[in-house]
Amino acid sequence: MDISNQVALVTGANRGIGEHFVNELLSRGVQKVYATSRRPELIDIPGVRVLRLDVTDPESIRAAAEEALDVSLLINNAGLTTHTPLVTGDLENIRLEMDTHFYGTLGVVRAFAPVLASNNGGAIVNILSALSWFSVPNAGAYSAAKAAEWNLTNAIRLELAPQRTLVQAVHLGAADTDMNAGYDGPMIDAREVPRASLDGLSKDAIEVIVDDASGHVKASLAGDPAEFYAAMLGR
Repeated sequence: MDISNQVALVTGANRGIGEHFVNELLSRGVQKVYATSRRPELIDIPGVRVLRLDVTDPESIRAAAEEALDVSLLINNAGLTTHTPLVTGDLENIRLEMDTHFYGTLGVVRAFAPVLASNNGGAIVNILSALSWFSVPNAGAYSAAKAAEWNLTNAIRLELAPQRTLVQAVHLGAADTDMNAGYDGPMIDAREVPRASLDGLSKDAIEVIVDDASGHVKASLAGDPAEFYAAMLGR
């Protein structure tokens, strides 16, 4: 994929990884960027087309897809975390995480798939997480939602192959963003995420592992999970 020939749409573009995606796309000379958010008034990036798009609101998804008919690169970045455990946590928070990461991403994909088909197939990038593959205390809802989004990504890759839409999964550990405020573990510079993703698209990569943390987790899947979870289980 030649990034400079694309018209991109980024969800959750008002801050964090989404904002960095917009800036990286602009620096690589894309034809146009639609920067979207459920609160578009928070987007202050020169040279973009701002749209309202709340991934939990089907009407706003439909309106954005009808407006942005020239999109050839869809970046599904919008997300949140409620730090909710599954067994004792608030079910509304758990549903919100699933509505955002799974149903929200699916809704955007379903709306924009015909748009991408009409623009020579294009590509979809789904921003996932190392937590697609494991969980930690108080992140059960987020991990479950991201695991669902990961397999959603695998499924739509197959379903959209006939229309020549490339589907890329991007996995990372913790990035230095507002969402991770207060996290005291190692974090990568959030600007590394769009750089790695777009470099991958230039090589038609369907999976991008941004950092060592996510690479370590993926490699552990072939082993005994007892070894991976030993420290968390106090063994």
